[in-house]
Amino acid sequence: MNSAVKDILKNVANWPEEDQQELAELAREIEARRTGVYVLSDAERAAIAEARRGAFASDDEAAAFWKRHGLA
Repeated sequence: MNSAVKDILKNVANWPEEDQQELAELAREIEARRTGVYVLSDAERAAIAEARRGAFASDDEAAAFWKRHGLA
């Protein structure tokens, strides 16, 4: 590991949670690019499970959303 990476990693523990999460996501993307293997995050796994269960918005919910945003 080079010194620039070591230096930044020393500071990461003091970063806000959202910044730490962003760094983790970027590192996951780099690792996937290097290895050709993408490891899903817990949030991505949950979203896929929800989609497999068919847990989508109903037609009425979708129509209300579009109407609320002036797109219907």
